[in-house]
Amino acid sequence: MDLAFLRPLYELPGPWASVYVGTSQHTEDTPHERSLTAQAASRQLADQGADEPTCRAVRAALEELRHSSEPHGRALFATGGEVVLDPALAASPPGGLSVEWSALPHTAPLLDLLGEDPVCVVAYVDRRGADFELRSALGSRDVGSVSGRQWPLHRTSSVDWSERHFQLRVENTWEHNAAEIADALAVCQEETRADLLILVGDDRERRAVHERLPQRLHDRTMEATRGAGSRLLDEDVERIRAEHVRRRAAEDLERFMAARAPDADGNVGAVEGVPAVIEAAREHRIDELLIIPDGPDTHREVWVGEGPDQLAVRRTDTKTLGEPRPWSARADDALLRSVIAAGAPALSLSPAVPQAGPQGAPAGGLGALLRWTERERSAG
Repeated sequence: MDLAFLRPLYELPGPWASVYVGTSQHTEDTPHERSLTAQAASRQLADQGADEPTCRAVRAALEELRHSSEPHGRALFATGGEVVLDPALAASPPGGLSVEWSALPHTAPLLDLLGEDPVCVVAYVDRRGADFELRSALGSRDVGSVSGRQWPLHRTSSVDWSERHFQLRVENTWEHNAAEIADALAVCQEETRADLLILVGDDRERRAVHERLPQRLHDRTMEATRGAGSRLLDEDVERIRAEHVRRRAAEDLERFMAARAPDADGNVGAVEGVPAVIEAAREHRIDELLIIPDGPDTHREVWVGEGPDQLAVRRTDTKTLGEPRPWSARADDALLRSVIAAGAPALSLSPAVPQAGPQGAPAGGLGALLRWTERERSAG
């Protein structure tokens, strides 16, 4: 998951109020109940030591959600009397309300609560062309179409055509149309920045378009089993999105498990557990951070400084990093700050762990795929 949008949180010193609130209930009493929730969140922050301006800012932001029709909820990150970010959630937070006052923003739950809610382009394919539809959390809209050659696609009555000659012309026309559709779909994906492509149509037509897509799109393309002329329902799209997310998480977990083993030169491509992942973050070697947000060690106390690479397992270790007055933070939040600053992605493995079992998960719920150092590249 690309968490670059969280960078503004790390440009301010903190401490931070991190609030996750659910908005899935919608009844006549909802506005009153949400007002009570706003008061409760403000009290909890005050009890944890938050300053009054920040408590007021959080309460005011939550009060504004009294009449919200959002289906899941919001996360709010506030400091210095200001709500800095308030992203909408793609899943309801457990318990309906979570409040934390801490040195770093508590961003780790976003890996599951934002979900990877992929923006999709659905391509309704037939032998004449395709219609493209964009599906996202904001709804659906048409984003174009493509028409291929229209002739010959049906049997002609002319006696001048031999059966084989005609069939070859039909096949050539369809192959041309499949290539046209694939090219147009690739352009549509670039323009919409869609995370996922869904092909809908007859089996042969879907496969023909899929095979002609650029290689870079093969892993983000899925096929729906509905036949030509069928439209995808919202629940169909959600099921395909969930399968896409689970598959990506499973692939990353498989890569991680394979990379844990040393290669012929004794180098490993992955590490796990708090101490090893912290060391990799300090050395700017994390290529992708892997987290199970409710893993047993994600909340483990580590020590951090002002810089995103100033983090250590023990408080005394931070002195060697140039931080005379370190403060404590959760391991997952400290590591997320580090990888976001470095431009590396982070991924929740939660969708894949039930299938892989605990023996396949990173120790303590924290792992990382590593970048190679120049020395390792030379040795390889």
